[in-house]
Amino acid sequence: MRNGFDIGALVTPEEAIRTFLHTVQLAEPTCEDVAIDEAYARVLARPIHADREYPDAARSAMDGFALAAHVTGESSWNLVGDVPMGGVLARSLLPGTCARIPTGGIVPDGAVAVVPVEETEEVDGVVRLRGSVGAGENITPRGDDMHAGDLVLEAGRRLSAGDIGLLATLGIVAVPVVRRPVFGVLSSGDELVEPARQPRPGQIRDSNRYAIAAALRAMGVDAIHLPSVPDHAGALETAMREALPGVDGLVLSGGSSVGERDRTPEAIASLGAPGVVVHGLRIKPGKPTVLAAVGTTPIFGLPGNPASALMVLDAVIAPILDAMLGAQSGRKRRRARMAEALSGRAGWTWYAPVAVEDEPEGPTAHPLVLRSSHVRLMARASGYVTIAAPVAAGEWVEVTDFVGGG
Repeated sequence: MRNGFDIGALVTPEEAIRTFLHTVQLAEPTCEDVAIDEAYARVLARPIHADREYPDAARSAMDGFALAAHVTGESSWNLVGDVPMGGVLARSLLPGTCARIPTGGIVPDGAVAVVPVEETEEVDGVVRLRGSVGAGENITPRGDDMHAGDLVLEAGRRLSAGDIGLLATLGIVAVPVVRRPVFGVLSSGDELVEPARQPRPGQIRDSNRYAIAAALRAMGVDAIHLPSVPDHAGALETAMREALPGVDGLVLSGGSSVGERDRTPEAIASLGAPGVVVHGLRIKPGKPTVLAAVGTTPIFGLPGNPASALMVLDAVIAPILDAMLGAQSGRKRRRARMAEALSGRAGWTWYAPVAVEDEPEGPTAHPLVLRSSHVRLMARASGYVTIAAPVAAGEWVEVTDFVGGG
């Protein structure tokens, strides 16, 4: 429709994502090896298996004494040596003997248990045990953590700090990860000026381009800034045509609403098939979103409203980027009580930005009112609540954290 969307033709965000991924043949993710210090938050390209048993020998679970037998009451043991950290005791333990051992030390041959140091008394080379200790107590068996061949990290996993430590333990210092696609970020509008410039009346600084680029990087892709495009015929098409050979995708900000100057869908359609796959979603905010592609290169058209653009990018575009990266989907969510009622709209998905505060009744989500001229809103937001039906004040809801933080 010329003056508005055909509401009956709008699709849900789930339908839009499904339709896009079914229609567009995305390029297969490619692999590269990066140094382990550069692998944090990257998407693992291949599964990782343990190369041997971990630990590679039985080890003590605490500081104490390794005993050559288990005991059920007070007893005395001859101290015959100390287990060196990073080494082994040079002799086997015989009945009635023990060895001092640190946490993580290799249990000597002949030892069947470790008694904590605080349960003993050592006098002149004799260790007196005040309690009892059973066979195997305070000993971590060989292979207790990992066995040779165990799958320890699956492909598609975004690597955490703990994962990096595991890779180091396995001796993997060149980590196979998915190459980060490069997305160009392009804003359109005669009113836009660079952030370093002083806007004249009627102008605004181009904040969207920087916010979108930051969000894309948090989602696992590299973002490059493209020059802003003026509002005249052919400018957007020319800018996209020039940018496409050097990028794996494009994100456009502004120009997707229905109006005389909003030329994004027509400009994309002129570049090649499949063109516009989805234009208009049954969501608020972000109804005029465009999902498109030229060949295998995705093009996403976001609303010009700063909050709407980031909301759509997080809720709708992020799952598509996960598919490009072969990444496992998984978002951080938390429970909170709604501070106020939210009405919603039947058949629509509403994304309500909220600020979560710790209150006596528990974490409380305070809705933030969307205004097209409010650019501070997303800096105040902790995340957002997805609403498909009315929510009452005090009702517990799930708050989705923004990728990379609010």
